[in-house]
Amino acid sequence: MSPSPPLPPSHERGSATVLTVAAIGVVVTMSTAALLVAGVVRDVHRARGAADLAALAAAGPLTAGAPADCAVAAGVARANGATLTACSLQGDGAVVVSASVVRPAAAGWLQGPGGVSARARAGVVEAEPP
Repeated sequence: MSPSPPLPPSHERGSATVLTVAAIGVVVTMSTAALLVAGVVRDVHRARGAADLAALAAAGPLTAGAPADCAVAAGVARANGATLTACSLQGDGAVVVSASVVRPAAAGWLQGPGGVSARARAGVVEAEPP
């Protein structure tokens, strides 16, 4: 039977426990921050996609010479998890829309931005003569 290894001095006992708890705290904090950033990025992409699709939907009737349809754009934005906040026809015949996504409120210090928004533009492009 081999002799057991010598014990560390009494003032060093438990120091690994303190370091382990500190390391776990750092990992949990970094993971929480990463999840918060990932949620914001997801909502930014959702707002951009909704704005792009809403602008295309509003500009669709322009190809037939009809006016832009902001009501259809609002429905498309809503179907994509966003709210249409602005829809206007520009002087050059393009439609500009803004869509926003409201972020759910988190408790305490975990709150990110309350919402994100995006803007998109669509219209009919005249073909250049050959």
